[in-house]
Amino acid sequence: MVWVLRLGLFFAALFVGSGASLPFIPVWFRAQGLTATQMAIILASPYFGRTLVGPLLGLWADLFRLRRTPMALMAAGSAVAYALLGLAHGFWAWLALWLVGTTLLQGLSPLGDVLGLRESRARGFAYAVPRGMGSAAYVIGNVGMGLVLARTAPVSVVIWAVAAAGLTALAAMFLLPPTPVHDGGHRLSARDLVGGLGELLRDPVFLLAIVAVGLIQSAHGFYYSFSTLLWRRQGLGAWTGLLWGCAVGAEVVFMWFCEPWRRRVGPERLVIIGGVGGLVRWIALSFSPPLWLLFPIQALHALSYTATFFGTLRLLERLSPPQSASAAQTLNSAVSGGILIGLTTIASGPLFDALGAHGYLVMAAIAGLGVALAVVLARITRLHRPGSG
Repeated sequence: MVWVLRLGLFFAALFVGSGASLPFIPVWFRAQGLTATQMAIILASPYFGRTLVGPLLGLWADLFRLRRTPMALMAAGSAVAYALLGLAHGFWAWLALWLVGTTLLQGLSPLGDVLGLRESRARGFAYAVPRGMGSAAYVIGNVGMGLVLARTAPVSVVIWAVAAAGLTALAAMFLLPPTPVHDGGHRLSARDLVGGLGELLRDPVFLLAIVAVGLIQSAHGFYYSFSTLLWRRQGLGAWTGLLWGCAVGAEVVFMWFCEPWRRRVGPERLVIIGGVGGLVRWIALSFSPPLWLLFPIQALHALSYTATFFGTLRLLERLSPPQSASAAQTLNSAVSGGILIGLTTIASGPLFDALGAHGYLVMAAIAGLGVALAVVLARITRLHRPGSG
């Protein structure tokens, strides 16, 4: 179980930072005098960065002998960018540094998933256990940063982000196992890696999968960007950290205690269930419900994000060859965590100004489209599964 603990501590270091920065960096940007539209552009920039740079980072990471080496370098680069963010001034400087720091940090997640899935199969443990430790740390980031902001200046968000990114770099280098990138420890050529990427891009079923998942996950864009400000507008600012923590707490419960059910359901239906959960969640949040109702609504994060996430991991494993595992996860990250959520985040600024909480209804429509495509995907994969007749 030592490797479960070490993997879990790595994910904890990674997510304790994003658990503070993702919901609360808008507070720091607002304190710098930025408008909602300007904030939306900055917050969306890493998603577009992930679209362009994510697959390249995946290919670059596959050129190393050990998976942990590029992960440590990416986390260290993120720490430097966040440190400069706190020292810089002006919209364009903040845009550039947030783009670099967050793109590098978000790029660690799919690489960590590939490493964790491989180690879980080799060593015989459930990957959800260490990944759930990361989600638990995300709750600590949510609640902890909420408490810190109640007593300190908004710059605390930036300081927390710098410290967490630096801790992630150390955890990657000294806690992660020496997992080779490729079997036998050899390196594939850049030509082989690009060829595997091209093969995935020519597979219509794979592309349908990442678009369906991408629509469901990108519907979180309005929530990630403006839920904190909306709850503050409702007079619930002191509860923001707990509300975010409730969502991720439900995610942890789902990861740690629902593994048998997830396996019975299968990845395709898991994605559909996650999308329906998102649809219900965004419609409910659009009515600015009272505090007592917000907590059960937030618990739907276990479906809207977590069920979709785990369904996607297994689905992409099934749809891609082993030598293209990193490329498959980074391509998915580029679509669902890149261009699609980037577009919804950019749209969230004008939606927030024009519609307030009713902007969630647009997210509900996007999630609904993702569910429809996921249903089509489930039918296709069922028809093409061996023995399906």
